[in-house]
Amino acid sequence: MLRTPTGGAGHGTAAAGERTMSIGTVLLQLRDEFPEVTISKIRFLETEGLIEPQRTPSGYRKFGPADVERLAQVLRMQRDHYLPLKVIREHLEALARGEQVALPSQGAQGELGDGSWDQDPGAATAARIGRSELLAAAGITEEQLDEWESYGLVVPASGGSYGAEAVTVARLVADLGRFGLEPRHLRAVKAAAEREAGLVEQVVAPLRRHRNPQTRAHAEATARELAELSVRLHAALVQSALKVSFH
Repeated sequence: MLRTPTGGAGHGTAAAGERTMSIGTVLLQLRDEFPEVTISKIRFLETEGLIEPQRTPSGYRKFGPADVERLAQVLRMQRDHYLPLKVIREHLEALARGEQVALPSQGAQGELGDGSWDQDPGAATAARIGRSELLAAAGITEEQLDEWESYGLVVPASGGSYGAEAVTVARLVADLGRFGLEPRHLRAVKAAAEREAGLVEQVVAPLRRHRNPQTRAHAEATARELAELSVRLHAALVQSALKVSFH
């Protein structure tokens, strides 16, 4: 039975004197039940309006117990019922109004675990590199990497290693920085990429849950093709909006 979110509609407002936590502390609290959850995913769910943590004057997130419970509910509905974010949002709003919510039957868990909507780069199976190798490959400093990680632009795996995509991202962020674009300016780009990844995941999630290995392999091929099409569409839309030719 789904519990009503503590704090009702104002789930992002901690009570006076209530203990608050950083996003890293929240991640540690959730890891026992949701081992695949990442800081990137928590930020993604915030971008989608599923959670609304407080912000300090300097912009750091502060989560109250009600925020953590709401976040856990979102993750359970994804993991146990494979619900899209829009439906989860509607369920939480109904619960906040005191209404009863009927969830679909609990599906078989296994292949997907908690990762049905997780865009965590750490889940990739490609070869990984260490922090010093990433710094050298991208030609950046420790301070730059720390800042980019704080904005979720570069996300290490749980063991502190990085995937090949992190080198590409770091180089591109550095290149954009030479034009005066700071990490805070790129949050919208990151959020848009995660939303596009969510759309791809909606399509391939049923295939990934299939027991047939060939079907699951087809899911990965489909995801790659959809990702490529999404990138091409994004580039075309930017080109159209700027009314310039890239050729």
